[in-house]
Amino acid sequence: MGAALAVAVPTTADAAAARVDNPYVGAKAYVNPDWSAKAKAEPGGAAIADTPAFVWMDRIAAIGGTPGARSLREHLDTALDQGANLFQVVIYDLPGRDCAALASNGELGPTELDRYKNEYIDPISEILADPAYAALRIVTIIEPDSLPNIVTNAGGTAGSTEACATMKANGNYEKGVGYALHTLGAIPNVYNYVDAAHHGWLGWDSNMGPAVTEFKKAATSEGATVDDVSGFIVNTANYSALKEPNFKVTDSVNGTTVRQSKWLDWNYYADELTFAQALRTMLVSQGFNSNIGMLIDTARNGWGGSERPTSAGPLTSVDAYVNGGRVDRRIHAGNWCNQSGAGIGERPTSAPEPGIDAYVWAKPPGESDGNSAPVENDEGKGFDRMCDPTYTGNGRNGNSMSGALPNAPLAGHWFSAQFQELVRNAYPPIDGGGDNGGGDDDDTQAPTAPTGLTSTAKTSSSVSLSWSASSDDTGVTGYDVYRGATKVGSTTTTSYTDTGLSASTAYSYTVKAKDAAGNVSAASSALSVTTSAGGGTGTGSLKVQYKNNDSSATDNQIRMGLQLVNTGSTAVDLSTVKLRYWFTPESGASTFGTSCDWAVLGCGKLSLAVKANGSAAGASQYLEVSFGSGTLAAGASTGEMQLRLNKSDWSNFNEADDYSYSATTSYADASKVGVYTAGALSWGTAP
Repeated sequence: MGAALAVAVPTTADAAAARVDNPYVGAKAYVNPDWSAKAKAEPGGAAIADTPAFVWMDRIAAIGGTPGARSLREHLDTALDQGANLFQVVIYDLPGRDCAALASNGELGPTELDRYKNEYIDPISEILADPAYAALRIVTIIEPDSLPNIVTNAGGTAGSTEACATMKANGNYEKGVGYALHTLGAIPNVYNYVDAAHHGWLGWDSNMGPAVTEFKKAATSEGATVDDVSGFIVNTANYSALKEPNFKVTDSVNGTTVRQSKWLDWNYYADELTFAQALRTMLVSQGFNSNIGMLIDTARNGWGGSERPTSAGPLTSVDAYVNGGRVDRRIHAGNWCNQSGAGIGERPTSAPEPGIDAYVWAKPPGESDGNSAPVENDEGKGFDRMCDPTYTGNGRNGNSMSGALPNAPLAGHWFSAQFQELVRNAYPPIDGGGDNGGGDDDDTQAPTAPTGLTSTAKTSSSVSLSWSASSDDTGVTGYDVYRGATKVGSTTTTSYTDTGLSASTAYSYTVKAKDAAGNVSAASSALSVTTSAGGGTGTGSLKVQYKNNDSSATDNQIRMGLQLVNTGSTAVDLSTVKLRYWFTPESGASTFGTSCDWAVLGCGKLSLAVKANGSAAGASQYLEVSFGSGTLAAGASTGEMQLRLNKSDWSNFNEADDYSYSATTSYADASKVGVYTAGALSWGTAP
């Protein structure tokens, strides 16, 4: 399905692979024959057995091969034999590994950093650097769960463990990750992605900001720099839904925001896509390179089958609304071991959304998360009660039942019953035995071409598109959007925003529909759109980006996300900067309330005020955002600021005719939101 990771291959095995921004674009990924054979032996498994997934190096012995699994060098040689030019591998053997989950504990003790370097990372590096593999783009995932554990489980919280406190104190997680980044990052064709947990772990501002600080610390340890980081991955080996289509965190039920529901528990994110995109923005704002990309593990987060809701729950309470509509059917978002009811998710796809390098299968379906009862072993893996279906929980999962399947083997070992359930509950559904995951050899009918392609909004650097849905005999699963002959992204909805464009430039767009069998429609009629003129009446080096956080244009609040970006070469004094968002209140009260729900900088550093602006159409008032102090470094962003305003009588707005309003739900340059520096307009066009 989708841009299924198959296009170019190198002409010779030893031809050096040119460095690219996104290693997944135009790539043919390696299919692990060891996993594929097990998948094909299961009922329904042939349909996904040729799907590319990561190879796990979860102990020193794995480098040389273990019973039933080939060595790292044999995997790489097989990749060349397949004509692949992308190889994916998980680096996973830190000292004191996974200090909060016994099932995935490793072989190295908390102080054995030298063994990690000399016996694990160095041999892997030597193999990956072999010129025989220079034509491969080698993507690594660096140490799942390690750095997030230091943030949340190393002291002072209900889920803290003594082992995590030890690892925080000795610093060997940061040192190990830094050494891996530095050593592997020195190989020209290696692309390092650091694990960043998932929204149900780090989605609160009390966790997300400290996590970014921890990532930066590790990425600048042991000789590493941010240049050794190609990006980050979320949801590794987890089950968090890619998208929650039936509710948003900005929804309210009888005046109570869904963030107050027991499921979200004040989290700022309901799914992995919004979390990954927001985390990327924060990472860039804190010094990581602006071209980093995010990966999302979609191997087991489909949550399909008969239990998948198709609409939001009843409006009787906020919990009923969320629980009735959420596609993630876990008992608690903190549950992670062999989850009952889960399904295969989106098949691996390159560049599916802005800021996302790829959907990938980091955890191969069918490999257990951990044993459901004690098992003697020589792999260093313990018995974690979170894998026991009778366990009633701990502080990390709100003292809830574990939701784990029974009769599970050791972590990484084949779990036939789970694999079969994942196939049954796949979303998008699996309809037969095609290749690359999701193909159906019996389905050869392509969807109808999309119609009604139109532009719903544009700025100096973005174009928002929408179109009418296609039809298909088995069901449309998504759409690919093309700018000229280049595919710029994919979506499962009938809208898309293309960003990073040039001002006053004409672009031609077409859209193609696709189904689960990989059939692709003819292109829609082409649409030509010319971007707006560049913002600003001055020569300033600032710009503002905006996204709409409001599900309704006619409710009693205006909700927005803003972020200020310094495009210049010198730092800017934020005390001289003000942002203006123009709107009209229509009828009702003429006084207003304002709120900052969350900001990367901290809401305490922002001042909000509504001021009159005369009688300009759609702009009789404006929300002014001021910064108390601080500087914005060259090339940096303030990160997201989630703001809202209301009339004092809480009467409704009609935002559709507001001067600064846009329907875009992804960050894009906003030429109708003004930036004033020392009182002069330096970005945007004032009404």
